Amino acid sequence: MATLTTERRSGKTTGYNVQWYYGKRRHTIHLGGKRYTKKTAERFKDIVEALLFYRRNGITTPEKSVEHWLQNAPVELRAKLAKAELLVVDEAKTCQMLWDAFLKFKSAEVKPTTMKVYRDSAANFFKGFSPDETIDKITPERLLEWKISLLETYAEASVTGYIDKLKSMLNWAVAQDWLAKNPAKSVPSGESTNPENDRIITMEEYGKLLDACPNQEWRTIIALARIGGLRCPSELRQLRWADVDWEGKRFTVHSPKTERYKKHRKRMVPLFRELRVELDKHFSGNENEFVIHGLQGTAWSLHSPFQAISEKAGIGAIIRPFDNMRMSRSNEVDRTFGSKKESLWIGHSERVMIKHYLKLKDEEYASAAEEATC
Repeated sequence: MATLTTERRSGKTTGYNVQWYYGKRRHTIHLGGKRYTKKTAERFKDIVEALLFYRRNGITTPEKSVEHWLQNAPVELRAKLAKAELLVVDEAKTCQMLWDAFLKFKSAEVKPTTMKVYRDSAANFFKGFSPDETIDKITPERLLEWKISLLETYAEASVTGYIDKLKSMLNWAVAQDWLAKNPAKSVPSGESTNPENDRIITMEEYGKLLDACPNQEWRTIIALARIGGLRCPSELRQLRWADVDWEGKRFTVHSPKTERYKKHRKRMVPLFRELRVELDKHFSGNENEFVIHGLQGTAWSLHSPFQAISEKAGIGAIIRPFDNMRMSRSNEVDRTFGSKKESLWIGHSERVMIKHYLKLKDEEYASAAEEATC
């Protein structure tokens, strides 16, 4: 049995001692009175007695009430029990250990481009947490402070992406029994879209961009993005001349983003007239396997060269140019051919199109204002 004694000085309680004998040796754990109440000390004595009983009787699975107390006990108290050989404490998991284990797990199932997003999320996580901190320090309160600090530097859509990846990591930690629950569950992710950066790239601007291109390959890149609606660079990188069906007036697009879904690994896209003009010019005398041959074996850094073309065209810098060219084409196809064909040719669901791509023109608001609705 364990006993609880009180330490006093000048009539004031200064601490508590939990004592017990095991074999012929007396053991003592001291609890400071400024940090622990008598009620806590009494409960701690009960835990010590339970652990002594388990030890003497070879019991390895504690009662639920004892297990719950141990899981939620301060690290200091668990350490005292471990030092007294009443509890085996696993090595404290640090934030760095958690991210390293998670990233190793994810690297076996996601593409390098997706892994970069996870690594960026980890890098931003460590702007608010120390790598050496134990994972019990990842609390909802600190995560909220971390999110607020990120919003001072990044757009809300970017922060939302980082938080989503963090939640994925913490869900994995719960599944691996590293954490009892996900501390980010109550932290709102935020809005994943940033409409302020959306803009329609008109056909007039498309023509100016083509005229400013340094060669036919870049004209083809812009045509495939703006008229074909391809994701760049992922879908652009894989496009081969063998995918182009000149007689059938269509071409096949292989999509790395959706290839995990059997029905969405590839899609057929019409050889739209404006696109075919550029493909014809590029194909003439071209004996390469890939449509865009010049960037094979490179990092496919399209942003800076495009901005140079856009500046030369007199349009100026365009934020997220390839996303906006795809969005512009999505709107045109939807209005001309309907949402079903837009979904099939641009390569996403109608729900995604409405949330991320649909953008109404000013004249559509003006037209609706003139229409009689009753």
